[in-house]
Order: sequence, then structure tokens, then C-alpha cells
Amino acid sequence: MANIEVPLRQNTLLESIKGDIEKRLVADQQVLNTLSITDERRYDILDILIKYSQSVPHPGNATSDGNGQDASTLERWQILAYVASVDLTLAKWFESHLDALSIFYEIGYAKPVKGLLAVWAAEGHPLSFKPDETNQQGQVHGTVNGTKAWCSGAHTVDYGLMTYRDKDARSQLLIVDMQQDGIAIDTSGWQAVGMQATDTATIDFDNVAAEQVGAANEYLDRVGFWHGAAGVAACWYGATVCLADYLIKAYQHKPNDFKAMYLGQVSMILAATQQSFYHVARLIDTQPQHSHELAIRQLRAHTEQVARQVLDAAGQALGAAPFCGNAHFARVAADLPVFIRQSHGAFDLQKIGELTAQSVSQLRSDSAHKRENIWQL
Repeated sequence: MANIEVPLRQNTLLESIKGDIEKRLVADQQVLNTLSITDERRYDILDILIKYSQSVPHPGNATSDGNGQDASTLERWQILAYVASVDLTLAKWFESHLDALSIFYEIGYAKPVKGLLAVWAAEGHPLSFKPDETNQQGQVHGTVNGTKAWCSGAHTVDYGLMTYRDKDARSQLLIVDMQQDGIAIDTSGWQAVGMQATDTATIDFDNVAAEQVGAANEYLDRVGFWHGAAGVAACWYGATVCLADYLIKAYQHKPNDFKAMYLGQVSMILAATQQSFYHVARLIDTQPQHSHELAIRQLRAHTEQVARQVLDAAGQALGAAPFCGNAHFARVAADLPVFIRQSHGAFDLQKIGELTAQSVSQLRSDSAHKRENIWQL
């Protein structure tokens, strides 16, 4: 249990990232806790993050710290959580960029790709790919036509990594250079107040050059699909902890019993969530060949619930002041409820129930185990 209670080792990469970002903010005479971030500053920080992105470990790609402990997944999540505490738009873009790099790594796509990447996997609009040629390296090139919705960073990214369904309804993956003719970006449908700055659009493609990445269904079937899904929850958690920190500081500045009560509630649920992240990161690092879908779905659903509870508790304890007078708090508080809707609500709970029942059946059929259910101590 001691391996789960505390971070396994100092995250030196995170410290370097924080140092560079905070130097940038100091140079702009900004204080993080009251940061009113501009697009220009956001892009400056994004450049810093991209510079470090190749050094961020992939989930389940652990290296030993010299004491027999592996921690790559936790270190990745710590970085995502920190970025989310600065700005959730940056976290949205950077998490997608890191996910694309991990997809390339897992699928074995070795072609160098520079700049900002995004993964656009929402389906429901017609999108088709017509292959033209397969080169000597086995890479399939062709043209893409149709529409892709919910594309964050549409004007910002250099390359989009997009899903589509082939004629046999199999999931396929394409990479598209966004600096081409035939691409029409429409942001008029993005009416969100929270996450407003994410540059989310519907994109139309008209005979745009694209390349197929990986084999049919490989994007969905790889275990890393779920490992990556947990990274989104790390962003939610980082923003949630940021809001909770305002409550701690308010209590320290002016203690009262009511603030202490709400702080106690927040402390209790965040401590349990923190342990869940440590536990799931350890699962991924020690058993990277498994998807851990049930544990990750549970982690995502739990983190979403905790985010809503902390947002409510902070509002009850602090009143309207930080929502109205602190640019950083107000932005995180507006962005977070939109970002956690990347969860799928009741559908996720349904899948958790189904996977739980399957796990119980497997447990009872294994004579080596004597437990009646998966929650028994």
C-alpha cells in the first residue's frame, strides 16, 4: 500500500515545464493565481509544452527509478494536471497532442511529424477516404472528403489525426496536414462560454490529401485507447485541485467554521481520488498489456463527480467573490463543467455496470480466488 500512498519519485520533467512556464508568466508580469490569459500568452505556453512533448512518457512505458519502482503513467498525469491548473484550453490541446504521439508510438507510425497534433475521434458525420497509392513503406495515401465535427484547435493544429469508418464499418485512422487547400473550418456552431477559447469547429474536407495510419480497428482495439482516456481525467483532476487550493488559501487567510467544514469535505473526496489515480497508474505501469477499462471508466466517472462536488463546495464556502473578481478562478470554474462533459454520463455508468458484472463472473469462476465480489477486502 505504501507504493500507492505517495508519488513514487520526483517528476523532474514536470519541474522543468513549470519553471519555463512560470518564467514566461513572470516576464509578462502576471501572477498565476490571478492570471487573465490572452491568446498570445496561451500560444507562448503551448510552444513551451510542444518543446517538451517528446520527453513526456507514454502510458505504461515505465522506466525504473533505481528502486524497482516504475512511474511513467503517473508522471504523465502529473504534467497534464499541472497544465490544467494553468488553463483548461491549453490542457485540452496538449492532452490531445500527447495522445496523438502515443498513438503513433503504439501503432508503430515512425514518420516524423512536427508541430501541434490533435486527435479528432467524434463520429456521426459522413467522412470518406479514397486511397490512391501505397508506397514502398506500406503507407496508404489518398484523399479525404466529408465532415468532421467537434475538432478542437481547428485553426491551431498543424496535423489532425482523424477517425472514419470504411465501407465495412471498420474504424480507420487518417493523418491530415491542415495547411492545405480544400479545408473549410466553421466555428459558428461553438457557442460555449466555458472552453470558449478551444477553437472548436466543424471541418469540411474537399479532396484533401491524407494518409492512413495503422490497420483497421487498431485505433480502438489497442490497450492504449483506455490508457489515454485516463489522461483526460487527469486534466479534470488538475483543474479541480486548483479550485480547491483557492479554498485552502481563503481559510488560511480568514478561518471560520464553515470554510473548515467545506474544506474537510473537499479534502476527504480529493484524497480518495488522488489514491485512485496512484492505483490506476500503478496498474497501467505494472500490467501495460491490459487495457484496465473498468478501472479507468470508474476513475473517469469518479473524477467527474468529484469535480462537480468541489466546484459546488468552493462556491458555497467562498461565495460569489472569486467567480466575479478573480480571472483565473472564474475561467477554470466556467471551463471545467464543459470539459467534464467529455464524459458520457449515463452511458459510462451502464458500461461500468456491465464490466463489473463480467468481472464478478470471472472472479467466481476462478478457483484460485475465494472472494464473493470484487469489492471485498
